[in-house]
Amino acid sequence: MGMLGQMGDMYKLQKEAKKIKKELGKIHVFAESDGVKVTVNCEQEVLSVEFADEAVLSNSKKLEKAILDASNRAMKKSQQVAAEKMKAVMGGMPGFGQ
Repeated sequence: MGMLGQMGDMYKLQKEAKKIKKELGKIHVFAESDGVKVTVNCEQEVLSVEFADEAVLSNSKKLEKAILDASNRAMKKSQQVAAEKMKAVMGGMPGFGQ
């Protein structure tokens, strides 16, 4: 494949990656821990923190632990979803996934 063909392939992959990145911003995942629910999108932006159990608000150490745990689990889920979506794009690149 010539240089022009490779550049065309790279342009297509870049365009597809941008499309998927936009889609990832619309996918929301959440995790819950001790009455704290954290929602993030698959671009790993925190969208909301909710308190289902108001009792957790009176114990700052428990609240801190619940927020950290729920946030970390939600981020991990978003990374897994993003990786699956990007795998399709990366599989088409020479040297990745083939």
